[in-house]
Amino acid sequence: MTQVDEGPESPEAPGVLTFGTPTVGEVLAERYELQEHINDDAFGRQVWRGADVILRRPVAVVMRYPGGEAAIEMLDAAVAASRVVHPHLVDVYDAIDEGTRAYVVREWVDGGSLREYVAEGPLDADRATSVACAIAQAVAAIHATGMAHGNIHAGTVLIGSDGRVVLSDARADEATTPDADVRAIGAVLYCALTGHWPHAEAGASSLPDAVRDESDRLTSPRQVRGGVPGHLSDLATDLLDPNVAPPSADVLAADLSRLEGDREEEFFSVGAPLLDFDRSGYPGTPIPERHRSVRKLVIGVAVLLVLSLVGLLLAINALNGPRQGGTTTSPTGGTATGTTPGKANGQPAVLKLNPNQIRVVDPDGDGKERKDAALAIDGDAGTSWKSNHYHDSTAFPGYKRGMGLLLDLGAPKSVASVKIQFVTPGATVSLRSASSDPGDSSDKALFEATTEISAPQPANGSTIVLAGGSEPVRYLMVWISKLPPTQDQRGYIVQVEEIQVSVNG
Repeated sequence: MTQVDEGPESPEAPGVLTFGTPTVGEVLAERYELQEHINDDAFGRQVWRGADVILRRPVAVVMRYPGGEAAIEMLDAAVAASRVVHPHLVDVYDAIDEGTRAYVVREWVDGGSLREYVAEGPLDADRATSVACAIAQAVAAIHATGMAHGNIHAGTVLIGSDGRVVLSDARADEATTPDADVRAIGAVLYCALTGHWPHAEAGASSLPDAVRDESDRLTSPRQVRGGVPGHLSDLATDLLDPNVAPPSADVLAADLSRLEGDREEEFFSVGAPLLDFDRSGYPGTPIPERHRSVRKLVIGVAVLLVLSLVGLLLAINALNGPRQGGTTTSPTGGTATGTTPGKANGQPAVLKLNPNQIRVVDPDGDGKERKDAALAIDGDAGTSWKSNHYHDSTAFPGYKRGMGLLLDLGAPKSVASVKIQFVTPGATVSLRSASSDPGDSSDKALFEATTEISAPQPANGSTIVLAGGSEPVRYLMVWISKLPPTQDQRGYIVQVEEIQVSVNG
């Protein structure tokens, strides 16, 4: 695997090894045993896999000939990098100058470089986001110390078999700026999404240059490859546009973290196994854009028509059925009113809901948390709808306003109360309503069309009961505006076991 960068810009005269050739089994500084020569980079440096014979751990040894003044930049960069400890930065263990040669000893990352992965096919949107997010977090940590990296590209981004995405080989000089680092993160994102590098590269393993139009302007990722989400394409393009001021690394990291938090599965995470990320899956499957197809719309309209017809038949049956002492049933054996039987004397009754009467509303997300909403009304406390995992408990309302479960009550009803059962206590929840059919509106437009009818309240226990509004409503939304304060092994998550709507009359 690549253990050192191959360089987007090569030096005019790479160092040439003329004497003192290192050999397998040689021990450097009475500590670091050379085991295998991996490769040579465009800067004339040799990369070896080795072992620290004292601490008994694998290491990477980057050797340069000669040492002395010619190696000052490499050694200084290594010393500076060793002062920043971050899970997405390669750890630097040692830097030694022997005069005739100099070498840096750092963490060995067992896996592959981003260049090697995208050479076989671009990454899908989720994986590309994870890679860019990890590198942005690493760069933000470097910038927080007042330094810059200066060497961010597809060869210095390593994806380990232990699930880590790490940045290696800082080589900043006086000309390096934080803005240049941030634009380089945009280049990494562009490369991950398209398999093209938007700058000139050197060496036999160089990636193809980015596609450009007749004016030599960079083509956006979604124009290069079908299925790239518009927000990721625009982000990469803006970061590479010299006419657009780049954000700071910490701001970019926060934005990418929000996008990464919208996903249920974690493809890369510190210390976690590498999930679903092997080379047999390339090229990645195009990601569909966030819109509903005409076919789904037609099916949805057909379902609504069937529901309306069934409701009409039930109403007719109720009017013509026995008026005293009996219970009128529908042709399928359910109650004619859609509520639980046996509620007399004007007591509220629990409304029975079917899976077609609930959907997830995610106004600030990408729609990937919309699945399994029906588990929140299936009557089984052993199942639940759940959000994605988030890295920060303040994701609601920090990264997004929240998420909702929208219920279609079938007709305007006077809601007495709504009982919500959570897996983990502590979420903040409220009720909102809409007076008209939301149809195929976007989640953002749908949320903005709703009105709060019950103020936000924290669920101190696993169950909370909210009072309904004074006016009959057909569309009722359980709105979650804050995540529970406790987390599991993967992060912060909200899980709704069951929602029960009680209606009057």
